Amino acid sequence: MPVRKSTAASTRRVERATGALATTAVRRMGEELAWFRDLAPEHRSWVGLVAQSGIAAFVQWQRAAAGTQLTGPVFGVAPRALARVITLQQTVELVQLVVDVVEEAVPDLAAAGEEAALREGVLRFSREVAFAAAQVYASAAEERGAWHARSRALLVEALVRGGDPDLLEARAAAMAWAPPAHLTVAVGAAPLGEPEQVLDEVELRCRAAGLESLAGLHGDRLLLLLGADAEPALSAPLVALFADGPVVVGPTVSTLAQVAGSARAALSGLRVVAAWRGAPCPVAADELLPERALDGDEEGRVALVDRVYRPLAADAAALETVSCYLDEGRSVEATARTTFLHANTVRYRLRKAAQLTGHDPLDARAAFVLQIALTLGRLANAPEA
Repeated sequence: MPVRKSTAASTRRVERATGALATTAVRRMGEELAWFRDLAPEHRSWVGLVAQSGIAAFVQWQRAAAGTQLTGPVFGVAPRALARVITLQQTVELVQLVVDVVEEAVPDLAAAGEEAALREGVLRFSREVAFAAAQVYASAAEERGAWHARSRALLVEALVRGGDPDLLEARAAAMAWAPPAHLTVAVGAAPLGEPEQVLDEVELRCRAAGLESLAGLHGDRLLLLLGADAEPALSAPLVALFADGPVVVGPTVSTLAQVAGSARAALSGLRVVAAWRGAPCPVAADELLPERALDGDEEGRVALVDRVYRPLAADAAALETVSCYLDEGRSVEATARTTFLHANTVRYRLRKAAQLTGHDPLDARAAFVLQIALTLGRLANAPEA
């Protein structure tokens, strides 16, 4: 271990000159560092205190036993405040400037025969200060990371649960997260890994794809809030963010208060997607309305009745033709015989039903949707026993 050379006389001179050296350093900061001039007066005063504290710490360090390490007293004046106001790079510039001021004063401050030792002490001390600064900023970054993780978890939980719109806006503002104009919720199996690292990686990949996002965990599922319409969100890159398995995307909404509904739809869809053997991946929650309704999802049942049954029921001829077509095993010819209509008339009415509902009876999946919608609609309109 190297032995620190004695600079007792020089150290006393440095101690007496602490105030003058700090004043010179702050003046030089104002002259040479443009960003320092832009700081608020309160923040500049903090920096002045830190500069003076640093010179005082150098005096103590010089008097300490050889091998003593600096533990951070330089930044004890206002470490949290400084870490929020100036960057690590700017702190390094400040340290370098203070060291330059002290080093330039060495010829005037050093006692006879101690100039070289004092200069060496200044340089070694600057290295210790650099390590102390790194510790301060590393600690601040760790605290910010923990705060961000908790804030993100609380916001995602509040969005899924729903509630006071003002509270949701406040939680989003606290994270400096500005909700996009269109929001979509996607859910699927969460990738393996440390939770916060997984969520950070997902959000990073979304930003790289040009998508605003907020990721959270709901049990073992990844819940991803995307600033996008549902249709563009239904893409292969989205699936790659999740672990193997189905991915369900909720309907697009325009406010944070509506996110809960999109999340409920997506989670409900994820619960029942296995019932649709040919389901695409990802799949829209609205494409799973029959399965959701059969699983007891009241919102899915109401949506299926309102969006499919009621529009069809508004056209009695189309409703009767579709009902007969489904009862006759989806045979146009059998439907024509049963209804005493020409086959082309049956086809015309089936096309009309497709226009009214968005589901083509000639398609097997769409026919299933219509079958469930008609059943639920009849039950909704049935007289009470």
